[in-house]
Amino acid sequence: MKAIKYVLALVLAGGLMTACDNDIENIEVQKPLTYSDQYYQNLRDYKASEHSIAFMWFAQYGAQNSMAVRFNGLPDSLDICSLWGGIPSTENKQIWEDLRFTQKVKGTKMLVVAITRIDAETDEKPFKQHYNKAKQMEPGEAREAAIDKAIEEYAEYFLDQVFLNDLDGFDADYEPEGDFLSGDRFVKFYKHLALYLGPNPEQAPGERLKLIQERYGKDFTDVNKLLCVDSPGGGPIACEPYSNYCFFQNYGGGTGHGSWPVEKSVFTENVGDNWGGNLSGMYGQARWQPSDGKRKGGFGAFFGHRDYNIVPGSNPQPYHRFRECIQIQNPAVY
Repeated sequence: MKAIKYVLALVLAGGLMTACDNDIENIEVQKPLTYSDQYYQNLRDYKASEHSIAFMWFAQYGAQNSMAVRFNGLPDSLDICSLWGGIPSTENKQIWEDLRFTQKVKGTKMLVVAITRIDAETDEKPFKQHYNKAKQMEPGEAREAAIDKAIEEYAEYFLDQVFLNDLDGFDADYEPEGDFLSGDRFVKFYKHLALYLGPNPEQAPGERLKLIQERYGKDFTDVNKLLCVDSPGGGPIACEPYSNYCFFQNYGGGTGHGSWPVEKSVFTENVGDNWGGNLSGMYGQARWQPSDGKRKGGFGAFFGHRDYNIVPGSNPQPYHRFRECIQIQNPAVY
């Protein structure tokens, strides 16, 4: 799925151009548009309302040479963004300024995301060392307890990334492909995350706040961070009560969601591979509404930033198709 190795093929609108010797080149190639405080308040209010969301896995923001790869270049009405390019390093101040503006002013939720395979993690990490040691123990209760502890530590490794970077939640990519962390093991991992994130029906807000502050300190007060799972076929249904959304990898179109409730199901297209076409699959996912009148979770895109590319006859301006799908799904009220 997202392990595909992409060749960067961005058409950089307004990108770097060769200047004549007597030209003075602008330091800032593209200046982001700014709007009134009321505009941004309306945007945040919309995102806080009950509606079908627009979602995107975003990567390649390390380049920063075009709005195509900057957080401030994302569509304003994007609800949730999974950081498929990883958490930026603290030295990348411009990236963090863009991310924080998009997160705090525009109200776009920023999620840590990872393919959750404990066997694939490197051995220098403490949780992996504890996991390796536990796997070598003799079968029995002690071994199971040690494995469960290592799984909890793996969950806490991601929780730290969320809370210590002031991000908005975690997107667990469930594609085990033979990894130990599958089935019931993954559910245990997910339920530990759910002590700190997501709509845990077994936990009162006060209980969660106590856990968060015991681990991260009294300054941490957000008990409403998101917990989501993504997968080609949906995560284990046992994860559903603890999930805000399941991001279905319905690549090529489609709105199948198995046993997951439609209001938690977000259907996504692979824009990374298909940006040169008409993205009819994404349009279909945005347009589809459940026949029973319920509100669907939403639509989204993997490598959605590729829709910044201009495509003659299909995409006349950056994010034209993605923005059009947002309007199809949630028509503006004038």
